[in-house]
Amino acid sequence: MVVTVRHSEWRSSQAPFPVTGTPLLVDVRKSGTISDMNVMQTVREEVGRLPEGEPFSTARVLRLGPRTSIDQALVRLMKEGVLTRVRRGVYMRPKVSRLVGVVPPGPETVIAAIAESTGETVALHGAEAARQLGLTTQAPMKLLYRTNGKTREVSIGRLVVKLVHSSNRQLALAGTPAGTALAALRYLGKEGVNGQVLENVRSTIGRTQFEALRSETGALPSWLSDAIWKLEHRHA
Repeated sequence: MVVTVRHSEWRSSQAPFPVTGTPLLVDVRKSGTISDMNVMQTVREEVGRLPEGEPFSTARVLRLGPRTSIDQALVRLMKEGVLTRVRRGVYMRPKVSRLVGVVPPGPETVIAAIAESTGETVALHGAEAARQLGLTTQAPMKLLYRTNGKTREVSIGRLVVKLVHSSNRQLALAGTPAGTALAALRYLGKEGVNGQVLENVRSTIGRTQFEALRSETGALPSWLSDAIWKLEHRHA
């Protein structure tokens, strides 16, 4: 974070101001000149701009000051009820319903916040991807995500989500509708994908995303590449 100090604010007892009338930019994380109160106010304002019920990681606010001051600010905001902690390192502004009280965040938003914190790439596993696209009504027994990080289980309230280490090929187009479609079609397999299924996918994700899917030739199984080619040339 950078603070601008004007010439009139520069104490005469300190080193001469470098250029008269020119602002001096101070990196507060290195200089330590920003107060905990200033960090508190800055974090409060930053958090206040975030949507209610949307988890975020501490990585989102670390640029605002020293880590110790950031942690203290987050603890204070939790005590005030401005924030609630979803899990270690993940917070959100609570979204309150008259029926259920604080509405728990969706697991996909929590996983996204964890990925933001760790720098991982994550993508839905095929079973859940297929369900979300309406290609199957069967819900998986356990919610799975692919990741380029380590395999592990993450507790989100009473829900346990498993992250499975996967290759870059399996993570192609992660975080996009095209990537969700690719995961779903891989999951359904050659026997479960026909022209009608591909038409439904194209209608759901849109032509632009379907073109992105078609263009990801290095990640497409040969049978899927052939099926897409047949679809596009069916009426040629």
